[in-house]
Amino acid sequence: MAGYSEEQLSQFTYFKNLLEVKELSGVIDSLTGVVSRPYIIGFIHSLIESKIRFTVAMLDLDNFKFINDTYGHKVGDGVLSNVSADLMRYYDGVGLIGRFGGDEFILVNLRDIEYADKKIFYQQLYANYNVMRKNIKLETCAPFITGTLGSATFPIDADNYDDLFAMMDKTLYRGKTKGRNCYIIYLESKHKNLQLKELVKHGIYENLHNVVEKYELHKEFQEKVRSVYSVLEESLRITNLYIIDSENMLKDVMNRHEPTIITDIEAVMEEDMFHTNSVDEVRTLSPSFYSFLRENDMEAVLIVRMRIEQEVYGYLMCAEPRNMRIWQEDEAAILFFAARLFAQYIRDNGKGF
Repeated sequence: MAGYSEEQLSQFTYFKNLLEVKELSGVIDSLTGVVSRPYIIGFIHSLIESKIRFTVAMLDLDNFKFINDTYGHKVGDGVLSNVSADLMRYYDGVGLIGRFGGDEFILVNLRDIEYADKKIFYQQLYANYNVMRKNIKLETCAPFITGTLGSATFPIDADNYDDLFAMMDKTLYRGKTKGRNCYIIYLESKHKNLQLKELVKHGIYENLHNVVEKYELHKEFQEKVRSVYSVLEESLRITNLYIIDSENMLKDVMNRHEPTIITDIEAVMEEDMFHTNSVDEVRTLSPSFYSFLRENDMEAVLIVRMRIEQEVYGYLMCAEPRNMRIWQEDEAAILFFAARLFAQYIRDNGKGF
């Protein structure tokens, strides 16, 4: 895939001087065609030294490891190449893209400095299948790609490299704790006192605490489950939660779908968790489960066993329409925790939902 040309980079003084002593191939990333890490960082330093105003963002593709593990590294490379091409297109005439490492990109915007302008710019990046929130069509599959972005501006937010990157890190992790698949623009009034370590752990701890708190408010199992659903709906941004009991009856926690028998759910459960964002993966193994998902227009599925030691009491399942999400590890952890609570209740009381 074509990357930056010498002509494109030479528009910027830093790269014009650099390319007089270095080959283009040594400046751009060989896989993606964007600027490689040492030189995008060098470019940012040069802008700061020249006191040129700019906005910088870190974009981290959501759950990229899942894409590599599910589809293979060839697909992962294809995703990186396609995302890079989309970013270069979107930033053309505005700034430059660099690969920071792995699935992280640095985005330099020399045009949009004011908050309102930055917001519009990022809104459009995420909207209408432009760069993020879109399927990338590759030879063997079309994975749905989302990303989390944190952004800060020189010299409004910080007047040196270290502080600028610290603010970018804060906003990036703030986006991750909010559920990913979003952009966060640094605002002193909102983000100045955020501590990075707390941001990383706060989201899942708070959600687990809320699950327990809601669960303990009620005596009846149905009310316990529905109160936990309210936490999962907000923290995982789900719209559908189901329990599949030990007699294979699938029940919608909020009674929006009629109960139905699913006879072959165990066929996909090689481990205590199963997730996919393409229901075609379950078609052969679990025809009745597949039929339910297709009939209800569900595509992204996350299932965990309600199990204590070797005893299985059923399954807890989130299922969402096509293109809604790629499941995250912390989301699975929260669902595991809820499933454990439900299994304990069923074991101790001899009845379920």
